Amino acid sequence: MATIVTISKSVGANRIVPTVAIPYPVGDASLEKDKEYMVRRNLVDRAVKALTTKVQEATFF
Repeated sequence: MATIVTISKSVGANRIVPTVAIPYPVGDASLEKDKEYMVRRNLVDRAVKALTTKVQEATFF
């Protein structure tokens, strides 16, 4: 999970899950509680999918 995906790719990460923003990488403090939960849940689901997917090169999820 990364806010600046170009850095992740340049250092050789093979699974990259783009996140929201630098101050709140896995959330959005401006959202209502329920909506922020959904944002967080979506990111975690994407990260789990990334971990369970075979990849050969840098892949964005």
